[in-house]
Formats: sequence, structure tokens, C-alpha cells
Amino acid sequence: MRTIELAYPLPQTIEFEPCALAIGYFDGVHLGHSRVIQKAMDVAHQKELKSAVMTFDPHPREVLGRSGYTRYLTPLDEKLEQFEKLGVDIVYVMKFDIPFSSIYPEEFINECLLPLQCRHVVVGFDYTFGYRGTGTAQTLQEMSAGRYGIDIVGPVNRLGEKVSSTIIREYLHNGDVEQARHLLGRPYKVKGVVVHGDKRGRTIGFPTANVAVDKPYLIGKNGVYGVRMHVGGKAYYGVMNIGIKPTFELEKKEKSLEVHMFDFHDTIYGERVEVELLFMLRDEQKFAGVEPLIAQIKKDVAEAKEKLATQRY
Repeated sequence: MRTIELAYPLPQTIEFEPCALAIGYFDGVHLGHSRVIQKAMDVAHQKELKSAVMTFDPHPREVLGRSGYTRYLTPLDEKLEQFEKLGVDIVYVMKFDIPFSSIYPEEFINECLLPLQCRHVVVGFDYTFGYRGTGTAQTLQEMSAGRYGIDIVGPVNRLGEKVSSTIIREYLHNGDVEQARHLLGRPYKVKGVVVHGDKRGRTIGFPTANVAVDKPYLIGKNGVYGVRMHVGGKAYYGVMNIGIKPTFELEKKEKSLEVHMFDFHDTIYGERVEVELLFMLRDEQKFAGVEPLIAQIKKDVAEAKEKLATQRY
């Protein structure tokens, strides 16, 4: 997969290949997004074109000063990884800035899509573009004038619910990572580096890997989760606490992610890891002392192991 970074106006030095192009921000690359991208790939195969995706960075809402989008379901690196897994040939990462946000729909078509040699466009039913979002999927269709084909993909439903990034975000904020998984088509995951923490876990019999997330992932509700952590090419199950450790910390601070892996004894400081959130066990809570905390962690571990043994993730 080729990744090409672009900015408006497009450079004259790149020779673009004829393509079928899926357009969207695609935060999460969820089942609805996959449907749009797969349609572009199918058309590309039928018409002997390159399959391509145009995404944007950073999020338009962030650039335009709208709240709620400083954290992502899939930061750019993760999003590109998901595109590659789908089998896309080319990804165009368009820089979203104020000049780009100010162009009108017709300018976007004439000065961006056509120079990319876009022979076919695929978008979701709710896609908007151009100045103040005045362009819609129907606008693309009306302005095509035979210069490109177009498919508009309708909403995708899963378990009776519309699939959307907004709904997935709500599930994560509520700790419902299982429902988020149904809409994503895979467990929600974060990546980071194992760093030194306060090493308190080992003193109470539950050593943990303190994961410092180094990309702007959306970190959901504080609590204890059943997880699968990938390190060194292998996967291990465990429990993770997201939160501020209220039993020990006197003042509120940023969230920490601490993973206790079952039957794992290696030293992995400095290692890059991926943590998949499989299910939530309970909210984070403050205990009267160390002994009640240890008793609860034992219950958490037992419950997580039982659930992992009886359900597939």
C-alpha cells in the first residue's frame, strides 16, 4: 500500500494513477467505513483501476474548533494499518487546514478529484464536503457530468443499530467495549510503550505493565477491563485498570493504564505493545486499604479468566 500525503492545492510533481476512490475521514474504520472502502475496491477490480482512499488529517472538527475531537478511535497510524489490512492500493492523506476548508464543492471536484485521475467515487450517504459542508453525496452525483462514476453507500446496521463513529465513542465513554467491538468489527485497541510506574503492583502480588499511550487515542471510562495484550509478537490475556488509582493517589491526575497479564513474568520496559479491550468488569473504585483491594483484584482476575474461558474474543 502506498501512502501519499497531499495538501491543497495539489502538487504538480506527482503522477497520479487512475483509481476508484473512497472518500471520508473514517475514524475507527468501522463496519460502515469498511463497506464504503470495499465497494471502491470492488469497482477498482472490475474496471482495472487502483483502489484508493482519501482521508483527512487532522480531523475537520478539530481544525474548525468544534469540541469532542482531540482524541481518536484510530489515530492516523492506526487508521493506515486498518486500510492496509483491507487491501487498499493507495491512501491519500489530505491535510485539512483552513484554506482547504474554504474551497467550494465544485473546486474540490475540479481541483482535487479530477487531478487524482479519479474514475469512480464511493462515499457514505451522509458524506459532506466543501465550504461549511455545503457539498453532499448527491452534489457529487449531480456535478459528475460523466467525468466519474459514483456509488453512495447507505447506512450499515449491526444488531439492529446504525454503525457510526459517534455511537462507538458513546459506548467507550460508558465502558461498553463489547458493543463497540460489534460496530467496529474487532476489539477496540490502544498502543503504547511500557514505562516504569510506582511498582506498587508487584508488592501486592499483581505486577502490572504501565502502558504510556503515545498517540491521541480516545481512552474510555475509568474501570477494570478484561484485555488481550500483544507484546513481542505474542498475545497474552489479563486485566487492565484505567484510571487514577484512588486508593493510593491523594490528588486527581491523568489516567493511567496498568495491565496485569496472567502467568507472565518477563521484563518488558521500553517494549511497544497493543492492548485490546475485550470487556468491562467494573468501575474503578476507592478501597479502605490494601487488603480489600487485593481481595477485589483476585475476584477481578477470577471473573476475567472465567469469561475468557467461556466466550470467544
